[in-house]
Amino acid sequence: MSQKITIEPVTRIEGHAKVTIRMKDDGSVERAYLHINEFRGFEKFCEGRPYFEMPSITPRICGICPVSHHLAAAKAADDLQGSPAPRPAHLLRDLMHMGQIIQSHGMHFFELSGPDLLLGFDADPATRNVVGLVGAAPEITLKAVRLRKFGQEIIRILGGRRLHPVFAVPGGVNKALQPVERDTILAGVDEAIEAVRIGLGIMRDWAERNAEDIRKFAVFPSGYMSMVTPEDGLELYDGDIRLVDRTGSQLEKFPGGSYLDIIAEHVEPWSYLKFPYYKKMSFPEGVYRVGPLGRLNAVSHIPTPLAQEEFKTYRAINNGAPVENTLYFHYARLIETLFAIERVRELCADPDILSTDILNTRRDYRGEGVGVLEAPRGTLIHHYKADETGKLTSVNLIVATGHNNWAMSKAVDSVAKTYITGGEVKEGMLNRVEAAVRAHDPCLSCSTHAIGQMPIQIEMVAPGGEIIQTITRD
Repeated sequence: MSQKITIEPVTRIEGHAKVTIRMKDDGSVERAYLHINEFRGFEKFCEGRPYFEMPSITPRICGICPVSHHLAAAKAADDLQGSPAPRPAHLLRDLMHMGQIIQSHGMHFFELSGPDLLLGFDADPATRNVVGLVGAAPEITLKAVRLRKFGQEIIRILGGRRLHPVFAVPGGVNKALQPVERDTILAGVDEAIEAVRIGLGIMRDWAERNAEDIRKFAVFPSGYMSMVTPEDGLELYDGDIRLVDRTGSQLEKFPGGSYLDIIAEHVEPWSYLKFPYYKKMSFPEGVYRVGPLGRLNAVSHIPTPLAQEEFKTYRAINNGAPVENTLYFHYARLIETLFAIERVRELCADPDILSTDILNTRRDYRGEGVGVLEAPRGTLIHHYKADETGKLTSVNLIVATGHNNWAMSKAVDSVAKTYITGGEVKEGMLNRVEAAVRAHDPCLSCSTHAIGQMPIQIEMVAPGGEIIQTITRD
């Protein structure tokens, strides 16, 4: 008799999700689904609030990436009130954003994915966690903690605290950087680079020993999207957005404010998370990936020397064509971390970083604004509309994890079909299915919102485990 396997919750991610795997009679997988089963509703309850509160409200969406929402909200507010931030404020926001990239990427590679890479997919789940990692590799774990602390300290120095900083305001920032603070940040750069290089060594060694897994673990084509410099280099804070096809050829290059002309969203009944896609190619032909793998496939180069050298190695994996292997998200994530640390050094060396010209008080009120940046997990879009009094009438958020919804669902289905065969289901197989989600580093609290009526399904289960009645409200 066919059966259904449920993995709930998916572990070592931010937010709540489950996976259901429907089996055939012969023990093979018919279909696996990733269900995003939480709802936040931030877009709706922000309506009626003053637009200038959004840099303080939206960070509460998530405790992992509050800085990304803080800065995207500030950029949207700049646009809405017609007050571009002065260059020194732009540099300071960029610096805070690099701190966010460093702390988030560092935590994900070492603490969330590290147990799989260092201890193995099939390790005992009792020790396949950060505590087990401390026991198995204490020196590496300590360096990982210090790497994350470095990123968090940048955020704290600029924003007064590591979590939910108060720093960016419409038109600029509320605090200048002092020379002693700049020097404190610079003092941590070399140690942070060393930690990332250790991570890169771990990744290369793991990839060499697990080449077979990498070749068959959720490998599939898609489009790729990223913010870029004018020369199509890697850019994480401000720039146009580049969308390429599965061969790496450019489909579009557009300013973030034009996103509605390029992107639409598809809805499936089994997830609260929508599925963005490229309008001109429809769904699912127009799906794409974002985040570290998506970015490194969409850019032509990285404008810092150490990260560029690693980028050359990355692009050689598939002879210059886009890298389709889901497990290489981890490699791309480390390369971006290296870029962010190098970028910290560049920003701190800019004389304007210490300027007190940090707020544009002039306004050319437009009543509508879009703020876009590259959050650790991918392209983040904030779009606000306000009335003549400044109260918000519409809020739209397309969050990085939303862009990757199709890719995560595809990866879950692919990995389940690859590793679960013959009717024997082992824990390590199920962990690989979870790892397909984990590789994307999803932030589900950020990204969940629905369209139309909220569906509800209630299953009544007998003591023996069989479902005796299902009640559904569509």
